[in-house]
Amino acid sequence: CCVLYVFCRGHRKYTFIYSLHIKFFICSYMFLAPVFGYLGDRYNRKYIMSGGITFWSLVTLASSYTPKEHFWALLLTRGLVGVGEASYSTIAPTIIADLYVKSKRTNMLSIFYFAIPVGSGLGYIVGSQVSSRAKDWHWALRVTPGLGLIAVLLLLFVVKEPKRGAVEARPENRLHQTSWLADLRDLSKNRSFMLSTFGFTAVAFVTGSLALWAPTFLFRAAVFNGERAPCMEAHCESSDSLIFGAITCVTGVLGVASGVQVSRQLRKKTARADPLVCAAGLLLCAPFLYLAIMFAQASTVATYVFIFFGETFLSMNWAIVADILLYVVVPTRRSTAEALQIVVSHLLGDAGSPYLIGVISDSLRKNDSFLWQFRSLQFSMLLCAFVAVVGGAFFLGTAVYIERDRERAENYAPTGLTPDL
Repeated sequence: CCVLYVFCRGHRKYTFIYSLHIKFFICSYMFLAPVFGYLGDRYNRKYIMSGGITFWSLVTLASSYTPKEHFWALLLTRGLVGVGEASYSTIAPTIIADLYVKSKRTNMLSIFYFAIPVGSGLGYIVGSQVSSRAKDWHWALRVTPGLGLIAVLLLLFVVKEPKRGAVEARPENRLHQTSWLADLRDLSKNRSFMLSTFGFTAVAFVTGSLALWAPTFLFRAAVFNGERAPCMEAHCESSDSLIFGAITCVTGVLGVASGVQVSRQLRKKTARADPLVCAAGLLLCAPFLYLAIMFAQASTVATYVFIFFGETFLSMNWAIVADILLYVVVPTRRSTAEALQIVVSHLLGDAGSPYLIGVISDSLRKNDSFLWQFRSLQFSMLLCAFVAVVGGAFFLGTAVYIERDRERAENYAPTGLTPDL
């Protein structure tokens, strides 16, 4: 996002152009996820992930040599990056599920999902610093391919491919591969899975909007308040991306860790702990987002404080949602379930939310004054608080069905087989 911000700044309709880059990437990632979900339930998973990450690294490196005037070439490479992310996002959690069970699985998932907010935050920090010091946005794209190479080597030589469902207490003859269409039919009838997926879609909507627009919003607020001079150059001295990235890193770790810990304690009292914690996270996130957006014109410090608490509550969901999916879905359908969740959450979430916020902002702006540049984006971002409340309602719905669906997955038997209840 930091690189795209530098690339697009200076264009009158850069809110539209800026969000279009992200939308193109997420759409490709979203449509490739079912392919990797199908493969991940049937073939060696670590080889599939290694191939995806290798391709992603090469495309990222190639995109760093794209001239600024070749807009569509950069758009194409952004889309191809989705190959790598689709490969490991759908498959990696299922490998963790086949290595650990119960509370240990939750702990390992929390470590895995630390990478999302931490990686996003480091992207802002490292990307902005490399781009600023090199005076060229291309160099920010040349950092991650080396990290991708390290990841591939670790996957190939350190990670062992676990047997699907091997660590879970169930008779071996219960795990039979079914057709992809049968998998989709079963998942669509799994109410806990579908409702938690819609709840997670709200998380993706808010996360995608904040990742793209929060630094821009904070910069415009500072310009409107007279705290900062306006800038339309390619390289502007601004601490917004750096501070927002740091907040994202810290709140990501804090939110994931606190969500897992609260859920662990609440499980002693109710089997519905996981969806209830997810619901509480989103419902508490909403008022803090609202206050952050409304206080931006009055106090920069207060805005950052409210963003900190809002993102902390928002991040409580990541590991818990993954855990819900893994225990309400049988092992032979988990990669497909991950893929379906990715498609739904991105199609209705962050594939469209940055674009929607940008379009609303551009349509509300009456002129190019600093006042309307700030006000139009402020009004459009209020949508995030509303979506967070809707997401909380979906997780409350998940809590109604979670016990039944978990028991159904644990006692699963394909057609023609009778489980030993």
